[in-house]
Amino acid sequence: MQPFFSIIIPLYNKENAIENTLKSVFNQSFTDFEVVVINDGSTDKSEEKVNAFSDARLRLISTENKGVSQARNLGISESKGKLIAFLDADDYWFPTHLESLYQLHKNFPEAGLLATNYQFYFSDKKIIQPVFDAIPTEKWSGIVSDFFNASMKFRLSWTSAVAVRKDVFETVGHFDENITLGAGEDTDMWIRIALNYPVAFDNEVTAYYHMATENRISLSKTLERRFSKLDKFSNEEKTNSSLKKYLDLYRSEFALKHKLAGDLQSFHFYKKAISKENLHWKTKLLFNLPTFLLQILYYFKKKLEHFNVQTNAYR
Repeated sequence: MQPFFSIIIPLYNKENAIENTLKSVFNQSFTDFEVVVINDGSTDKSEEKVNAFSDARLRLISTENKGVSQARNLGISESKGKLIAFLDADDYWFPTHLESLYQLHKNFPEAGLLATNYQFYFSDKKIIQPVFDAIPTEKWSGIVSDFFNASMKFRLSWTSAVAVRKDVFETVGHFDENITLGAGEDTDMWIRIALNYPVAFDNEVTAYYHMATENRISLSKTLERRFSKLDKFSNEEKTNSSLKKYLDLYRSEFALKHKLAGDLQSFHFYKKAISKENLHWKTKLLFNLPTFLLQILYYFKKKLEHFNVQTNAYR
């Protein structure tokens, strides 16, 4: 019998987190699902942690390390469900997460992308709650009128809090395997879907983004990653001002990351594509700083975050 949800979990060296992540899945109030864990060449005890679960809805597929996009695409191809829900191996769902996504699909079957609200979890004393432009702060669910405008402060679609109709991938394609983890591979996908389908959102918090696990992406890996060029949407952004502003926000982020890493060629590639009216004065200031001074400021930014002081260079 076909499950309603297929839950795709890419797994790479998350032995200290995957058990808690899977427990949150099997604790869901909505139970019509399968779990497809793609062990992407883990070298720690991650696979052993998964095999400790005996639930018949769980499948483990092991491959050599090929990256998160390949892992998600393999999970999609192996899935049997009507809707595909994604979950990273160090994140967590509250018990009503799948129920909320199910209700969204039931109420808005035309939506290609379903998303719920989430939290950034650093510790019990530090939890950041996203808010979104043009989305009510009280309980609300519905079709988002402008996905790109709503995503300017925080990402409306965060990978561990979304579901996609499986047939949507036949239209927009799978994850771009030329983009590596943390370099825009998920953003690229959500843009493609949002340009072709309505997006439904429920602002109930149903998941958290675990910020303190062992191998989150850091700036030190920038030069080893393949970033989205964001130029595949060049035609659409000419007539969609919200998309253009949204892309320029990511171009600003990618440009600064490459300048911090000393890759000035990539820095100028992203910078030259940004419209001046979309460039925040703080970003413009940072663009003009010498790299060594920019690195010092970044060091202080990370120090401030330890004291729950958040800064933003893009707005």
